[in-house]
Amino acid sequence: MSKDTEKAVVGLSGVGLGLDELVRHGARQVIQQVIEAELAELMERFANVKTLHGQRAVVRNGYLPEREVLTAAGPIAVKVPKVRDRSGSGVKFNSAIVPPYVRKSPRVSAALPWLYLKGISTGDMGEALSVLLGDDAKGLSANVVSRLKAQWADEHVAWSRRDMSGSHYVYWWVDGIHTGLRSENSDGQCLLVIIGVKPDGSKERVAIGDGYRETKASWLELLLDLKKRGLKAGPRLAVGDGAMGFWAALEEVFPTTRGQRCWFHKMGNVMNALPKSQQARAKADMQSIWMAATRADAHAAFDRFVSIYAARYPKATETLKKDREALLAFYEFPAEHWQHLRTTNAIESTFATVRHRTTRTRNCVSRPTFLGLAFKLIEEAEKTWRRVNGPEKIKLLLEGVAFKDGEPVQDDRPVQQKFAA
Repeated sequence: MSKDTEKAVVGLSGVGLGLDELVRHGARQVIQQVIEAELAELMERFANVKTLHGQRAVVRNGYLPEREVLTAAGPIAVKVPKVRDRSGSGVKFNSAIVPPYVRKSPRVSAALPWLYLKGISTGDMGEALSVLLGDDAKGLSANVVSRLKAQWADEHVAWSRRDMSGSHYVYWWVDGIHTGLRSENSDGQCLLVIIGVKPDGSKERVAIGDGYRETKASWLELLLDLKKRGLKAGPRLAVGDGAMGFWAALEEVFPTTRGQRCWFHKMGNVMNALPKSQQARAKADMQSIWMAATRADAHAAFDRFVSIYAARYPKATETLKKDREALLAFYEFPAEHWQHLRTTNAIESTFATVRHRTTRTRNCVSRPTFLGLAFKLIEEAEKTWRRVNGPEKIKLLLEGVAFKDGEPVQDDRPVQQKFAA
């Protein structure tokens, strides 16, 4: 997609999570994990050193008083562990990444996303950490970096095995994220991501897997795993790009879930089939479709778009027409939720920095490491997610109340005010 096209559709996608917010929420956890990995390396190095009584000579001995590390995101409180050397040889633990002060840098906003999904080699990881913590971070050993990545991979595995029997989702956002990283088996390994909305309106991670080119087989494996772990039903509505094997897999595993095509992806696809001179007008004409107050008005705007562009740009109109009904599914859900349901922005905003900053590296990343890094990125983003608008309307959906043009109805009549409260 061209830069002009991206600008044209950015109004639809909304404002993503600020990178500074990610830094504030994630810096402490990342710093603490690196310190613990450093300590683990030290403990391993002295694991075979024993006292005269056969005990380990170097053991953990609590923590130093909590201290603040000044970063560009503000002061971050960390706890540095202590060790006790029972042999009397004077072994101490000194972290390489906790200097008293850290320079401020305009690049600090990129530190965590880069650390998670670009910093896959020892050199890259050290450079990314140095942006956040200063030049002292470059002294991290390869063992410390390896331990940190292994820890994240283990966290993803444990999370991916959690019991799903008590989970219930009203909506899903689904997407395949191509990061540009190379796996051991293929180039451009694809992340398969599902984010859900719970009955209280809050959002949470549902699944983070990997696949090859977003195929049906890859999505089928992911969905069947959710079902195997106890997920009894799919959501009322799933939102995603039309060019995914997800929809065929969904039909097999959770056939009652309806599909809503993402307008952000669709607008990009349509504009790619138009000359630059027509894109601004086409963007406005498509906005009149998804911003229409009723489904009937949306259909009328849809027909106008086709009549204007079909003769000269048939590829653009066919791209739009093939998903006509799926693009308008949101009209049968609460109007307060429409802005959430028209796009996969919940996923797009989380991975926006990854799409723009990841480049191919000389090193291949293992599958566990790849998934662990992605898991940490979404885990930090989740801390700033907000509930959907009008969460009280979810209760009506779960009670089986139908919606028409965003309003609850019963027997084709508006529901009484007591239901709409």
